[in-house]
Amino acid sequence: MSKAYDVIVLGSGPGGYVAAIRASQLGLKTAIVERELLGGICLNWGCIPTKAMLRSAEVFHQMSHASDYGLKVAGEIEADLEAIVKRSRGVAKQLNQGVTHLMKKNKITVHMGEGKLTGPTSLTVKSEDGDEELSAKHIIVATGARARDLPFAPADGKRVWTYRHAMTPPEKPTKLLVIGSGAIGIEFASFYNDIGVDVTVVEMLDRIVPVEDADVSTFLEKSLTKQGIAIMTGAGVEDLKVSDKGVSATIKDKDGNTDTTEFSHVITAIGIVPNTENIGLDNLVEMDKGFIQIDEYGRTKSDGLWAIGDCTPGPWLAHKASHEGVTAAEAIAQELGNTEVHPHAMDRSNIPGCTYCHPQVASVGLTEAKAKEEGYELKVGNFPFIGNGKAIALGEAEGFIKTVFDAKTGELLGAHMVGAEVTELIQGYTVGKTLETTEAELMQTVFAHPTLSEMMHESVLDAYGKALHI
Repeated sequence: MSKAYDVIVLGSGPGGYVAAIRASQLGLKTAIVERELLGGICLNWGCIPTKAMLRSAEVFHQMSHASDYGLKVAGEIEADLEAIVKRSRGVAKQLNQGVTHLMKKNKITVHMGEGKLTGPTSLTVKSEDGDEELSAKHIIVATGARARDLPFAPADGKRVWTYRHAMTPPEKPTKLLVIGSGAIGIEFASFYNDIGVDVTVVEMLDRIVPVEDADVSTFLEKSLTKQGIAIMTGAGVEDLKVSDKGVSATIKDKDGNTDTTEFSHVITAIGIVPNTENIGLDNLVEMDKGFIQIDEYGRTKSDGLWAIGDCTPGPWLAHKASHEGVTAAEAIAQELGNTEVHPHAMDRSNIPGCTYCHPQVASVGLTEAKAKEEGYELKVGNFPFIGNGKAIALGEAEGFIKTVFDAKTGELLGAHMVGAEVTELIQGYTVGKTLETTEAELMQTVFAHPTLSEMMHESVLDAYGKALHI
């Protein structure tokens, strides 16, 4: 006999579990189906545990430079990779338990097992305890994505790793090749470099973190190179030969020259593949390269069937998935007769992006090049960390903040940052963009002193020739 709900969410990542919570808050009888761990990739194998590892690397880096702060450290400082991983997994476990608590608190029924749609509003859950038939007035697909493998060298967890293997490494690499310089590749390159590993990054495009503003890419490449990371842009890995002792990588550089180099391990960070196969989506949705096509609220072409997060078009970010989950839940509640909820479609130009390397990178909105391409006349501001008292006091005077404005209207089109704690600072500009702030309001805002955020103010002032501290 089928169990019936108002809403079933297939997948419990940051999009899925948030959608379920919001649906339950709106009075809908809600269930969630998860095949592995509540919290999905983000909480268990992605955003959170990687940040725990990066925090360990940051503390290790600071301890290694203790004398710069007038401190003496007795004895040799050593990075214990096994202990770092143990702490990281502990953080992930704590958050997994937190999501379990939230499901109970919000009276959401959890069905553990492999879910497969049997129609737009019905599915089967396969588990060790047998099959369950579930139905709902609406189903939200939130099955996420997984790392893309190199076709000629799939990850084996021993010598060739995806991000999951890199978070629980069987051993510490001696010489590491990172293929791909997006957020995942650069974060792992930064982490392993900080703990003493010889790291090389290969990027097919002409600059690292290619989705970021070109000035940020240039600055970050110089910084990472200074830290000892070898970076090859405009290059490609032609072949990998894997053995018990390591990996032989054939790399073609930007000049077309080919060389073979030995590495102990390889991390592939060349994109994602949506988890949309074998879950019953055939003929129910429209697909593009495996990603489910949706409208601005998450609806698919089938009535009652919705999709959110990494199984839909990008950007593929946890916070984008969570926001989509809330939007979809509210749109469903409205369709089911709730007249007090008013869902708003997400403005994709207001989604911030963050990379937690050292130094950090953060951005929101259009890059300078993209804004010019779209035909805007621009006013561009730039303020360096070295001009900020708090940054100097922290010993973190490396970086800058760049702002891009529409010269005609004063609209903030984009903001781009590289430096200490910019992943926290970016939200100020994101709020500003969401509120459709112009340069006038930002200039008139009082920023506390001494803070890193003062650089945000100065960058705006600089765009209009009014900077005070440069």
